[in-house]
Amino acid sequence: MVSPNTSHAANPSRVSAHVHGTVPPVMLATADAAAPADTLARARVFAEPLIAGESLDTGENTLIHADAVAAILGEIGGSTPMQAASYLLYTCPHLNKPEEVLSKAFGPNLAELAIQTHQLVRVQKLSRAAESPVPGPDNTPLSPRVQTENVRKMLLAFSRDLRVVMLRLASRLQTLRHYAATKLPVPPALASESLQVFAPLANRLGIWQLKWEIEDLSFRFLEPATYKDIARLIDEKRTERERYMWALQARFQQALAGQGIAAQVDGRPKHIYSIVRKMRGKSLAFDRIFDIRALRVVVPQVADCYQVLSWVHEHFAPITEEFDDYIAKPKANGYQSLHTVVRGADGGPIEVQIRTQAMHADAESGVAAHWAYKEAGAKGYTGVSANSVYDSKIAVLRQLLAWERDLSGAAQEKEPGRALFEDRIYVLTPDAAVVELPQGATAIDFAYTVHTNLGHRCRGAKVDGAMVPLNTPLANGQTVEITAIKEGGPSRDWLNPELGFLASPRARSKVRAWFNAQVSAETIAKGREAVEKSLQRLGRTAIRLEDLASQLGFKSADGLFEVVGKDEFSLRNIEVLLNPPEPALEPDEFFQKKFKSAAARNTPSGVLVVGVDSLLTQLSRCCKPAPPDVIGGFVTRGKGVSIHRHDCSNFRELALRHGERVIDVRWGEGKGAEGAFYPVDVSVEAMDRQGLLRDISEVFAKEKMNVIGVQTQSVKGMAWMTFTVEIADALHLSKVLGSVRGVKGVRAAKRR
Repeated sequence: MVSPNTSHAANPSRVSAHVHGTVPPVMLATADAAAPADTLARARVFAEPLIAGESLDTGENTLIHADAVAAILGEIGGSTPMQAASYLLYTCPHLNKPEEVLSKAFGPNLAELAIQTHQLVRVQKLSRAAESPVPGPDNTPLSPRVQTENVRKMLLAFSRDLRVVMLRLASRLQTLRHYAATKLPVPPALASESLQVFAPLANRLGIWQLKWEIEDLSFRFLEPATYKDIARLIDEKRTERERYMWALQARFQQALAGQGIAAQVDGRPKHIYSIVRKMRGKSLAFDRIFDIRALRVVVPQVADCYQVLSWVHEHFAPITEEFDDYIAKPKANGYQSLHTVVRGADGGPIEVQIRTQAMHADAESGVAAHWAYKEAGAKGYTGVSANSVYDSKIAVLRQLLAWERDLSGAAQEKEPGRALFEDRIYVLTPDAAVVELPQGATAIDFAYTVHTNLGHRCRGAKVDGAMVPLNTPLANGQTVEITAIKEGGPSRDWLNPELGFLASPRARSKVRAWFNAQVSAETIAKGREAVEKSLQRLGRTAIRLEDLASQLGFKSADGLFEVVGKDEFSLRNIEVLLNPPEPALEPDEFFQKKFKSAAARNTPSGVLVVGVDSLLTQLSRCCKPAPPDVIGGFVTRGKGVSIHRHDCSNFRELALRHGERVIDVRWGEGKGAEGAFYPVDVSVEAMDRQGLLRDISEVFAKEKMNVIGVQTQSVKGMAWMTFTVEIADALHLSKVLGSVRGVKGVRAAKRR
């Protein structure tokens, strides 16, 4: 490790070479063959001219920060390249082509590590700097918990190389130490992120040495009053407690040595945050916390652990409910140890942790000490086989995957490696809010995730300040800015999977919904026009459309317009509602009694009215009579005589209620007026198929019948059609209906 106090003269030519993307020849000559220690020294020499005179956002000198991070990594067993990357990552902003320059000087592996870590630092910095609430889908603010989860996921999404995680943990610990040493005010977002993201990550990786310190420092900044209160309680009677623990420690050491166990007995550090969490989680007073007085016993073998446990329980009264065997059943992150709480001579609780030297090393440094496999090659590294290191890597990946599942609340197990590294990416809005997207997502996916309307109006995008095509896949850590028009909608090309505009199912559904809404709007407009024309024809334009729809059984006017626009609802229903037909008579004999025997007179419609001269007549719309139907007449108020078919239900009811207004009528000579045609309705039921309407229409055309109206409805493969045709007499219609029944698929055809 290069001493932080070592001075290096800045070489102007070297600085110039770095900035312009070239590497000094001396570095090129040793880039591949350099020893690990030399790599660390060269990394510091390379970085010093570029970063020695600048400071981080925290106010700490960048070079001093890098020195401290490298030292922390060394303490927890981090590899030399990890320590070297703590310098190189801060040189990236000073290099035109950092990947090319660092690869030539230090090899592609170390260059990738430095660049990825720098990118993650930049993204986290932007995310913390966001002042506005973090937007979620459709611009709804995300809760702090959801945003914290996104930052955690983002951290893991960058962690294809787990050394990136180690670097960020060490860097964050040094930042907290800097604030503690300088007494500067700590940004709440940074302290909160440290407690909620970095400390749990260190815990999941089993790096207790970092976990405890990050937790205590973060808690100290977030709740200074509570921190001071607990620290004061711990400090009370410190001298008395330490004297007691030294005596107890010596007793343990002597007794275990007498049994031939080479044990190392130490007092366990008191971590304030763990004490507070235990007090709050179990609603305990401070004097009920059992691990204020604690010993840690480290022995050579697993068998020694249980022998020490037996001795402890033999000489001290155990509190049985406080015993945990994490050797037989390790924690999820691989932590192993025996934990027991016993009563001391004064009756107070004492926690005893018993573990082997290997367990202790793993507990303190976690996976950091194993992450040298990148440099080990096939033969392994420092006596550790490549297979063993590979197994360690898989175990760590599983831990991170489990952590990610815990955070996201996933119920089912996901394929290792896929959920973190292939499934999702995390990009930033211009306000530095983190947005989670599926792998392969584009700027359009991003726009729809931020807000549906922004997606509809999206017409361009900038990624990290540069304009890109809308189907360009995004990558982790990029900042995306959308260019949108004031009004407009999506393009149908976006739904073409071959063009690659959309990767998110949510965005695709939003685009489809927009186009469906446009079709619906056109249908509603068509239906509104038809309804309004019908009301004009009936002279009822003053009626409210919402009231009309309600009377017809629709929730809104648009609901009525939509079915009318789809030809699924007949306008005749509106006519019947607004102009209800007169009631009909019931008994057939009633007509015979009421019909007069006076002489009949012809009318222009071809109907003879008995005993009345020049009387206005009109054919009823409810039954549409035509020769040679048996007909009857009903005298209306102001509209002359309404002519009905003898079997019309409306006519029967009218005759029953107002028999005095029923008169005798019949068709004129020749069964109708000369050249007269009568509209009648024909209903057809058939199996729906392509060309059905055309084939039936051809039958009417062949029989020289004029079709003046058609209504169709198709449900589950069946078609119901109503044709309005003009006929001279009903006998001819019967022949035509026989021909219609012969059309393929027709099941029934009859006059209505």
